[in-house]
Amino acid sequence: MFAERLKMARKAKKYSQAEVSRLLGVTQQAVGKWETGRSTPDPQTVARLAEILDTTADVLLGLQAENPAGAVGRNAFSRYTQCLIPVVGTVRAGYGAVAFEEDYGSEYASVKDPQNYFYLVVKGDSMEPRISDGDLALVHRQSTLDNGDLGVMVYGTDGEGTLKRYLQRGNAVVLQPFNPAYEELVIKGEDLDHLYIAGKVVETKAKW
Repeated sequence: MFAERLKMARKAKKYSQAEVSRLLGVTQQAVGKWETGRSTPDPQTVARLAEILDTTADVLLGLQAENPAGAVGRNAFSRYTQCLIPVVGTVRAGYGAVAFEEDYGSEYASVKDPQNYFYLVVKGDSMEPRISDGDLALVHRQSTLDNGDLGVMVYGTDGEGTLKRYLQRGNAVVLQPFNPAYEELVIKGEDLDHLYIAGKVVETKAKW
């Protein structure tokens, strides 16, 4: 069943439930419920779990016996070489485009198309307890996000990039922090024209 396959894939990666919950942006209790069969994540979350655990959604769902790249838990990206990805400290929007400022050097990542990625140094504690100040976020450059994605957005022509969960509520977009001490930012109407999406966060690393 899904619960057993999820637990097996997590242990193969040597991740704790807490680590999976942090990477996924959910509570540890949610992961625990999935592994005991008390609840089941939605399809989008299953896909994200598969990505985190280096397997496929079909394997987790029992539709496929084994990952085409190998057994569950084997690094599905092992065929990708380690590439140096630029680390930036600030993302800003101006003149209708997104600019990357503050060069912090480079960090390795195993990705297929390195030119489409960048690392961002997380600033502030709005994403605590899952993502901390100084952590590195690996971001895939893209101008759109799906509902529930963790992304880097810039609001306003001179605003600074922020890492938040992207939510669609009716005709509005909500930028949601993980830290309950911070309020959501609701953007709607003409203000949506000043929201720039810099990319989707695919992985985070604890600060050195």
